[in-house]
Amino acid sequence: MKRLYALRGAVCSENTKEDILKNVGDMCRQLFKLNSVDAKDLVSIQFTMTDDLDVMNPCYALRHSDTGIDTSKVALFSSPELEIVGMLRKCIRVMITLYLEENSELKMVYMNGAEVLRPDFVKK
Repeated sequence: MKRLYALRGAVCSENTKEDILKNVGDMCRQLFKLNSVDAKDLVSIQFTMTDDLDVMNPCYALRHSDTGIDTSKVALFSSPELEIVGMLRKCIRVMITLYLEENSELKMVYMNGAEVLRPDFVKK
């Protein structure tokens, strides 16, 4: 039986179209692969970005990346990251809402400098 879950991830990026495209694609590809995600189980994908990343929307980046699964029918949304003193800059975060088998062991992805946000999820 399947139930609703949320996968989380984050990646740091330079403020170039090429870097955002690559990093969003890499992060989502890893999340999908590590969690054996099937496109039909995706509900929605939400991104946030810090205000120093402004050359490309991460939703556009996902739609134009080869992540290994078709995300063309998935609801996507992007919003600015809340400004907090001392926050990690140049960061894109994602929350993927999806159905997975009950009692699935979720694998989160924090990469390219974003590992400091959740060191408990980083492979040692």
